[in-house]
Amino acid sequence: MGLHDGHRARKKQQYRKAGLDQFADHEVLELLLFFAIPRRDTNETAHRLLERFGSLYGVFHAPTEELQKVEGVGEQAALLLTLVPKAAQRGFEDTAPDQIISSVDSAGAFFRRLLQGERREVLYQVCLDAKGKVRSHKRLSAGTAAMAPVNVREVVENALHADASAVLLGHNHPSGVALPSAEDCQVTLQIQQALQTLGIRLADHIIVADNDFVSMAQSGLLL
Repeated sequence: MGLHDGHRARKKQQYRKAGLDQFADHEVLELLLFFAIPRRDTNETAHRLLERFGSLYGVFHAPTEELQKVEGVGEQAALLLTLVPKAAQRGFEDTAPDQIISSVDSAGAFFRRLLQGERREVLYQVCLDAKGKVRSHKRLSAGTAAMAPVNVREVVENALHADASAVLLGHNHPSGVALPSAEDCQVTLQIQQALQTLGIRLADHIIVADNDFVSMAQSGLLL
């Protein structure tokens, strides 16, 4: 067993025993890169990635072409690093039904996870029962970096199909500013009025930007 092989074996054993709790950020990347870069030291590559992108979040959500500009990162490593957050998000989507969303903070946390890493503006609808349990959630649209189109009729049909008592909307602002635009307010009120005619409450519209979010309900922007 060579020097690198012994180091890899120790790191894998450390993970098996204690998870990632005792790993520094560069060690997390180092461990992942073991599976894409055989028989080569990945420690320096991990440090270069963090220097280039600033954080694990920055690395995991960087475009593959940008990752490959870092010395030591080839196509396989870049694909693995972009796959990790997308696979985690898919797992979150699968477990979303039966979750309880009963406060602004829980709604914000839900949509922050759902929209994490999106570089286009994406709109989601979540249907809740009377106790706040998630009955369904659906991606309504994905647009450019500036706007996601909205179909009010689709929102209503989704709510009826889920037998929803309340609806949450959530979308992201890739620009990094979570404040609602005039168009956000206009479309949200149209949806709220359409749902009200059926006795369904629009509980909130959450706007996410980076690690921040704004609640339109909490901001007094719903009727």
